[in-house]
Amino acid sequence: MSDVDEDARLDALHRLNLLDTPPSESFDRITRMASQIFDLPISAISLTDRDRQWFKSRVGVAHMSIPRENAPCALVAESADIVLIPDLLADACFQDSILAGQGVRFYAGAPLVTREGFGLGALCVLGTEPRTASDQEMAALSDLAQMVMAQIELQHAFGRIDPISGLPNRTQFLDDLDDLARDDPGTQRMAILVDLARAEQLNAGVRVMGSSYVDDMVREATRTLKGLLGADRTAYHVGATQFAFLAPPGEPQDGYVVRVGSMLAQLRATSGTRMIMTAAVGVAPFVTGDVSPQDVLRTAHNAAFDARTTDTSVSLYSASEDDAHRRRFRLLSDFGAALDTPGQLRLAFQPRIDLATRRCVGAEALLRWSHPLLGDVSPGEFVPIVEQTSMARRATTWVLDAVLTQIGRWRDAGLDIPLSINVSAANLDERDFAQRVQLYLLKHRIAPEMLELEVTETTVMEKSRHALLQLGTLEEAGVCIAIDDFGTGYSSLAYLQRLPAKVLKIDRSFILDMVNGEREQTLVRSMISLSHDLRYRVVAEGIETEEAAAMLAEMGCDEAQGFLFAQPMSAQDFTRWFEGQTVLQVQAAA
Repeated sequence: MSDVDEDARLDALHRLNLLDTPPSESFDRITRMASQIFDLPISAISLTDRDRQWFKSRVGVAHMSIPRENAPCALVAESADIVLIPDLLADACFQDSILAGQGVRFYAGAPLVTREGFGLGALCVLGTEPRTASDQEMAALSDLAQMVMAQIELQHAFGRIDPISGLPNRTQFLDDLDDLARDDPGTQRMAILVDLARAEQLNAGVRVMGSSYVDDMVREATRTLKGLLGADRTAYHVGATQFAFLAPPGEPQDGYVVRVGSMLAQLRATSGTRMIMTAAVGVAPFVTGDVSPQDVLRTAHNAAFDARTTDTSVSLYSASEDDAHRRRFRLLSDFGAALDTPGQLRLAFQPRIDLATRRCVGAEALLRWSHPLLGDVSPGEFVPIVEQTSMARRATTWVLDAVLTQIGRWRDAGLDIPLSINVSAANLDERDFAQRVQLYLLKHRIAPEMLELEVTETTVMEKSRHALLQLGTLEEAGVCIAIDDFGTGYSSLAYLQRLPAKVLKIDRSFILDMVNGEREQTLVRSMISLSHDLRYRVVAEGIETEEAAAMLAEMGCDEAQGFLFAQPMSAQDFTRWFEGQTVLQVQAAA
């Protein structure tokens, strides 16, 4: 056998993970049967390793292995054929073997052959007296050897072959990456992940046609993918509708990304299920041995996810995008602990100013987070992440409790300062949200008019009917409802008439653009006029200059909020600021 064939044979043996494993009754049963058929005291399932014969199962043998040199089982493995030796001492090849030296005279072995034709070893029977074997006996030994191979394949395939596609699964993919790292370390390779469809599309298909729809899609994609890759390449079924494979060694990244795009086009063209038209492909370069198999698969997943935002539906892994995803995931994971850990979350308060009198008439309460390792995290970064999860309820509850507590403290100190908080779409989707707000008002003994809830146009539109019911209940209870970031959403004028809101906050982007020219000023003036016609009190956000404040006052805007008046500050600083403003106003009046 050539060195190349021997290396391939050893690779096939080692991939089965049989060597040096504990005894198994399923193999021992076959070994005992072989001993009984031949009426011989010794029988074994012998695997031919690089320099030894290792016994997976044995009868009448005390040791676990013997040297490979001059062992008859090695000849069986190398030739992948039956070997019958009536008398070892009479055979020139084996008369000096270890077996002959231990008193073994008779040997018969049937090969254990993989489907690819690699001989792993032998099912053998041995005797201490010379003898012959009938054709019937050798046929039985051959049948038992095939039973051993069936057991090996079954044991190896259990939990490693997907029953729908018939392809190796994710466990096998990870194991093969491990083998690659061990056998060929330091090599630049690429993992490719094919994601057939978006989750919502799969759900729609299953709802209409049942689970067989996905099964048919997977089988069809399997046939196409195997045809595209060829017989010498392996595709893996690593997720419900996700497949992975490795690019050939030495492929240039840019060129192979183009080739993968062509493969994707063929995959779509041959698809009978239209849902596969949304397939996306991620390409993840890696160096064998430098990256864990789990990380290789993860980065390929990330690239496929990013591919859905591209025109080609094919994307090369981006480390910067990955870092951003990991940071978002970490923030989401750590936010739950922040809710339970005193000191991480706090409120900052930004005053709202009556433009006509320049007096503070309230404040917006803003959530802030001091991460123990990452430092201060911008609310623009963590709030959108939290709002998409079940933690949105807990976060709003925390803010609501803290805000009402602060209103009570200021009231007890003689300061009546209404506060507003932001409410997400997830909150309006809670069936008990309106009732919960009212219960917290009762718990803290706060008048409803001291609390304002800010919702965006988009939020209300997304949850239209249920949102209107919730907001209507709160408005009837006396809680003020405000429309936040007005102008950035997509609500119609007719919808604005139906909203149970009294305050409309013009988004800061319009205010910042207002100084650019008459056209921008006309837009803001029209928004204020329209809002007043609909009986809204208008608040302008993002006021940074006295020029903008004066312009808004001239337009009739009711309130303003922005850095011109004050930045968000702690409750203690807000108290000092508020008292200072009161003193200045008294002095000015005097």
